[in-house]
Amino acid sequence: MNPDTPEPQSLPPTRRYDYLTDGPEIYRRSFAMIRDLADLSAFPVQTEPVVARVVHAAGDPAVSECVAAHDDVVRAARDALRAGAPIFTDSVMLASGITRTRLPADNEVVCTLRDGRVPALAGRWSTTRAAAAVSLWGDRLDGAVVAIGNAPTALFHLLEWLYDGGPRPAAIVGMPVGFVGSAESKVALAEHRLADGHVVPWITVHGHRGGSAMAAAAVNALASTSEI
Repeated sequence: MNPDTPEPQSLPPTRRYDYLTDGPEIYRRSFAMIRDLADLSAFPVQTEPVVARVVHAAGDPAVSECVAAHDDVVRAARDALRAGAPIFTDSVMLASGITRTRLPADNEVVCTLRDGRVPALAGRWSTTRAAAAVSLWGDRLDGAVVAIGNAPTALFHLLEWLYDGGPRPAAIVGMPVGFVGSAESKVALAEHRLADGHVVPWITVHGHRGGSAMAAAAVNALASTSEI
């Protein structure tokens, strides 16, 4: 044991509030409430658990009305992950939110934001560090799963790279949060077509909402074959 780690309390505190403490029951009730409060009927059966997890991460059933997804995103992402594809993220927080035990092939989770080359590259290209970091994914992007939950510029950069013939990921979780460029980047994702007409399957939350927690929740659901 780390000597700097304090010993836990020998007894629990005096119970003063009436609240549920059974973890599995909390989980069951949470997703039962989501299914009661959120309208998931517009989504294919295989997509519903993914949307439910995004709603859970947001804590808002109304988020389901903002989610949009390509019909093939679940199959494409799961096939890629089962084949061992890496997951690329735009932020350390998102990477940390991906539950490694859910990943079917001990998939590598990669975030290049802290790479030492990023600041100079961002300065040379007059863009954000998040966008510059995307360019470091290289050929490993081919067949990978991408999750963007923080920076709209990272999503725009990725789409522009794909337009220029860059490596094609298997699926994109595009949920950058914010008020400048966020909504627009998600529209661009939903409308994205490559030069040959190919569409990379995607899932997004339209509008200003999004974030690392919601994007990580989507990845965790895509990585799991269990139904909620």
